[in-house]
Amino acid sequence: MLELKNLVFEVPVSEGSSETKRIIDDLSLVIPDGSLTVITGPNGGGKSTLARLIMGIDQPTSGQILLDGEDVAGLSITERARRGIGYGFQQPARFKGMKVKKLLEIAAGKRLPMFACNEYLTKVGLCTADYLTREVDKNLSGGEVKRIEIATMLARDSKFAIYDEPEAGIDLWSFDRLVDTFRSIHEDGNHTIVIISHQERIIQLADQIVLLENGRVEAEGTPEELLPRLGMERRSDACRLTEPMLANIENAINTTC
Repeated sequence: MLELKNLVFEVPVSEGSSETKRIIDDLSLVIPDGSLTVITGPNGGGKSTLARLIMGIDQPTSGQILLDGEDVAGLSITERARRGIGYGFQQPARFKGMKVKKLLEIAAGKRLPMFACNEYLTKVGLCTADYLTREVDKNLSGGEVKRIEIATMLARDSKFAIYDEPEAGIDLWSFDRLVDTFRSIHEDGNHTIVIISHQERIIQLADQIVLLENGRVEAEGTPEELLPRLGMERRSDACRLTEPMLANIENAINTTC
């Protein structure tokens, strides 16, 4: 379980200024084990900052970040990763000279057989034959790099995974696969997932929705409680692609590789 207690993050209003602005304002939140929590809200509300604080990229001004009862607020990114926290960036890094297979193996912490690489890449809509030996450099589109990063998150198998707007830059077909992947990870019950998103189909997957505004939890609750407030309706299947629909799509789009 992850528990945030009275978390505060302040930054100077300008360089060298002693005056500060609160980006995260006395925020408290509990994320249960095995849950899928979606954090949503207006731009500039502090969503990505909160994710960075949990991962250790930024350090809180005050407050606690409790992972299974241990306060990890003072730990480094590496130490938090060793405790099972993973983070998918909104804008992933590129690595000139680094091939996709090597990146997957670094994430997994071991050499990977071809079938495992294929599984991770297929789950994010990428063809192994086309991508496994490619470099993660400027020749890949933003959407491709995003999907590769999500594949590394799957290879890492973090017990607590944070995804910052995973749908950004991803085409419709890959997005369908991504939604099904998140659903599958969640259904196995062994992972806690936090997704920052505005996308209705991802929000529909949530056990818990957190509405973040001005650095505070404006509202939190189940989809039944919060979807109407967001102008959405609960869908029992969360737009799951049925087998006939998949068959039709596969007939229309060449997915072989």
